[in-house]
Amino acid sequence: MTYSIIGAGNVGSALAHHFTRVEIPVGVANSRGPQSLEALRSQYVTPVAIEEALGADIIILATPFMARAAVSAASDKWKGKIIIDAMNTYGVPESELRGLPSSVVVSESFPGAHVVKSFNQLPAKLLAQNPGQGNGRRVMFVAGDDAAAVDQVRALADRLGFAPIVLGPLTGGGALIGMGGPLILKNLLAMQ
Repeated sequence: MTYSIIGAGNVGSALAHHFTRVEIPVGVANSRGPQSLEALRSQYVTPVAIEEALGADIIILATPFMARAAVSAASDKWKGKIIIDAMNTYGVPESELRGLPSSVVVSESFPGAHVVKSFNQLPAKLLAQNPGQGNGRRVMFVAGDDAAAVDQVRALADRLGFAPIVLGPLTGGGALIGMGGPLILKNLLAMQ
């Protein structure tokens, strides 16, 4: 399984740190090109062009929500890809969402891909911290419509050190961790 993160802001950088911490190789891309990402380079994090990042099996979108269209336009090969929607909709007009959970809108942008909502419910500063806390692990919610894709993302969250909790499909679980949902910004611990 290959991984990439598109977006190197606070969320993308925090996730890249976790990949390094647990020694999982990941490519990181942004709109400014690989040369702008040298500060993230490590033995496990490789700055790449967006086109290369889109070749990964699992792609984490850690961009502003409105940038999803540009990412989608960069390829027409979405069938079978797992897209993790780690974006939030701060400041996004309601008309852009059309009354739908944001991940449903994201899935429309990536035809044939399996969109899974995760890695978005924590503030970036908290996301960047070690998920192990005392005798517990920080909870990471996961929601999606394809059971196999959800299981892959659940397993990734577990490998990164989080305690994944699957919430169900995008229309239900995805709405719970989308902006305005009752689980957004919740810092919960699962005790071991």
